[in-house]
Amino acid sequence: MIDHLGISVSDFEASKTFYDKAMAPLGASLLHMVPAEYTGGVKVGGYGRDRPVFWLHEATPTGPGRHYAFTARSRAEVDAFHAAALAAGGKDNGAPGLRPHYHANYYGAFVFDPDGNNVEAVCHASE
Repeated sequence: MIDHLGISVSDFEASKTFYDKAMAPLGASLLHMVPAEYTGGVKVGGYGRDRPVFWLHEATPTGPGRHYAFTARSRAEVDAFHAAALAAGGKDNGAPGLRPHYHANYYGAFVFDPDGNNVEAVCHASE
């Protein structure tokens, strides 16, 4: 139902470094940077697997408390996302594991990004 979304980040380069590493295990990468002449010089870039669906926009963020969950194709991808995000400077907000209180087969991991957003990778496969 959601085609794409974007978030404001206070330091584009720090966030880019974090998301470059955190998204790699999910098979996603920075696919597009909007040319500066279209943004008034503001850095805007989009991540995805085959097209940009998650956009970073350099600006004063609205503050922490936002939550973004990305689909992982396997539990191993969830584990790799969590490890990569922590190695990239993210802060742990929930180690990889089953969360049956959400629903059966919900396997997720949570980290805080450089701006304090709660970022998750989740797999709904049974194994």
